[in-house]
Amino acid sequence: MRWTSLASLLTVLVTALVASSFSTAAENGADKDMQAVLEAHASLKPKPIETLSPAEARTQPTPADAANVVLKKQGKRTDPETLVPGVKSADRSIAGAVGKIPARIYTPSGTGPFPVIVYYHGGGWVIGDKEVYDGGARGLAKQANAVVVSVDYRLAPEHKFSASWDDALAAYKWTLTNAASINGDPKKLALAGESAGGNLAVATAIAVRDANLQAPLHVLAVYPVSQTSTTTESYEKHANAKPLNRPMIKWFVDKLINSPSDLKDPRLQLIDAKLKNLPSVTIINASIDPLLSDGVMLEDALKKAGVPVERKMYSGVTHEFFGMAAVVQKAKEAQEYAGKRLKQAFGG
Repeated sequence: MRWTSLASLLTVLVTALVASSFSTAAENGADKDMQAVLEAHASLKPKPIETLSPAEARTQPTPADAANVVLKKQGKRTDPETLVPGVKSADRSIAGAVGKIPARIYTPSGTGPFPVIVYYHGGGWVIGDKEVYDGGARGLAKQANAVVVSVDYRLAPEHKFSASWDDALAAYKWTLTNAASINGDPKKLALAGESAGGNLAVATAIAVRDANLQAPLHVLAVYPVSQTSTTTESYEKHANAKPLNRPMIKWFVDKLINSPSDLKDPRLQLIDAKLKNLPSVTIINASIDPLLSDGVMLEDALKKAGVPVERKMYSGVTHEFFGMAAVVQKAKEAQEYAGKRLKQAFGG
């Protein structure tokens, strides 16, 4: 009887734990389709990034992998050209700050020349690449009807701050010079990025202004890093969120910076940068994200500087949702909104 009672007790405890995990997700407000991706990611058993070496972290299952798990469960194909029809891609090397860097060029169907978007992936400047963030870049090519140049800038800790920013600017310069060769209109350029890449997009716009180069017509910053404090309202509220949490961000920063003084650099501390005379900006945020407050603070700083800015927050989704249009409805809506904003800036 004791063993039977113990087994019954364990069953009750396990059931309670499972119920608790789902109720926590419900309390966090994740939409059903977003929750499906989070559960798929958990099923891949990723190790906590903050406990790994950079090399190990780069091999972990990604949210993009999780989205593919959901697609397969739905009996759907996962190849990118099926998910985003009408957009072709080709990989090549372009000029970085100190040598060639990989890039992926996305081209929509049609004759062109098309506007061109220089796009920077996320991953805390330590992990991530054009492959992991294919969904966001490819979606922008479709929705904005533009060529997208997705850049694999150098990563830390092999290349500490400010290597990523230097490559980001170099990629913009390359695009200015070579837009026509990729069926692009060199007079219609924009910058875009997700997370760390959202920071790079804004920082590059500042660097372009300061270098007196031809300005981009628009900047799209999707849940950007805009400052270096980890005690904001959203950091406190979503400290243990998935797939991005506060310990991960501290790990990223530790691998990135040369010394604590880098944290005051305006390329990281964007809200304290000189923001006047930047092109119009669109900020996209997720409600379940430690970086939500970063978006709010960046919007406020841009408004104070007189920069035209529009920010939209999508409820029920987490960090990394933007590239998941194939499986998350809010991602589809966000990509459509981003495309509309970019088209308006391009004059189309």
